[in-house]
Amino acid sequence: MQMVAEAQERPEARPIFGNGERANRLKATRFGGKLVNDYWESLFAAKEQGKKVVWYNGTYIPPFFHAHDVAWVHGEAWSAMLSAKHREVTAQARGDEKGYDRELCSYARTHIGQLLIELDKIKAGTSDIAPDDPRIETMLKLPPPDMIINAYPYCSSGQQWDDITYRLFGKRVPMMTISIPLLWGGRPDAGYLRGEEWNERSRYVADQLIAMTKFMEEHTGRKFDFDRLSEAMGYVKKAAQLRLEAMDLCTAQPSPASFFDWIVSIAPVNFLPGDQNIVTYFEGVLAECKERIARGEGAVKDEKYRLFFDGMMNWNKVGWLADKFAAVNACVVAGRYTHMSFWQEPELIDVNDPVLGMAQNYLICPNNHGAPIMIGEIEKICDKFKIDGMVMHAARTCRGMTNSQFLIADSAKRHGRQALFFEGDVADESFYKDELLNVRLEAMIEALDAKARAA
Repeated sequence: MQMVAEAQERPEARPIFGNGERANRLKATRFGGKLVNDYWESLFAAKEQGKKVVWYNGTYIPPFFHAHDVAWVHGEAWSAMLSAKHREVTAQARGDEKGYDRELCSYARTHIGQLLIELDKIKAGTSDIAPDDPRIETMLKLPPPDMIINAYPYCSSGQQWDDITYRLFGKRVPMMTISIPLLWGGRPDAGYLRGEEWNERSRYVADQLIAMTKFMEEHTGRKFDFDRLSEAMGYVKKAAQLRLEAMDLCTAQPSPASFFDWIVSIAPVNFLPGDQNIVTYFEGVLAECKERIARGEGAVKDEKYRLFFDGMMNWNKVGWLADKFAAVNACVVAGRYTHMSFWQEPELIDVNDPVLGMAQNYLICPNNHGAPIMIGEIEKICDKFKIDGMVMHAARTCRGMTNSQFLIADSAKRHGRQALFFEGDVADESFYKDELLNVRLEAMIEALDAKARAA
């Protein structure tokens, strides 16, 4: 899942398609770039500060690490950051050389490939890669783990990723896996946030989170501070509420923000420390959305059509894609990745006893629902934001997000919405074909224009 505050593009020409307009991005999101940079710089200095370091993959469990005063590396965020800065290729190439299939999750392949580069040899000057190679400069700063924790809903690749990491560190780093089971929704009383299955699995995950605090106590020699967890979750809950309030403002036409603004806003609710900064961030985002509505200003100039983006983000192409849709007067207003994840139900959290509500928010990752419930929630979002069409990003190496996309597209068509598919990936740019998306987006816009003329 992954997650940087600002994606940087290569110094190449911007996409020329449609009217040439660019996306009108929220200025408030720039503060997120500073927060993300501060987070990484703090992480790079963690060992010098005497902190233990946890490598983890999966859902948004950093408040537990923050409360226990350990540093954390979110594997997906790390790979997404390398991809957004276009520093992922060397790691992916080394994975290819060692036989890791190119269709393995590119988050995992980037992170594993980095380990296969043998950074210690680079530092010692005995590698075929120079230590001043800008492509690996950032990788050299990453501190090794003292613990590995996996907390992946829905994704089997996540567990295998951590198992390979464990092996590459010689099976010497203690590892814990938290099982977050699927919500199949097959029982008679099943539904969104309700039913026997929901209650059972909420408690099951919460019990494991408590066990995780014991695991951290064992490997740090310190007692876990639940009061500090409550404090951190107070900030997280407030930030999540502000985020949802700002998202709801996008029912306005034109929408004051786009899916791509919410993409670059993931870090504060996914892996940054739970403190006042993330509240301040979303206060700024909310205020700017309100100001834009008052001025009649949209994320897309002359917004004509409103789209839903299904699938993971292509971190190499965040700005590129934002401009591409803006150029055809189409605002991507919402998406499954942004609008159905990341503390989506903050009211479930009791800050005085937050663990159960945290477990429940981890369970409702959209891919973790059975298809009927998940698609029903998507349709509610599409109705709410008056969506005209759906853009299905079939991320080549993320089966967890793509498996259900034909069902989602069929549902969209039954409700009178256009749907297009384009292939790309989360962190491997080579799977993305710009000309293919151009042709399909042009066809969608022509179909939407024809429908509008016939109305």
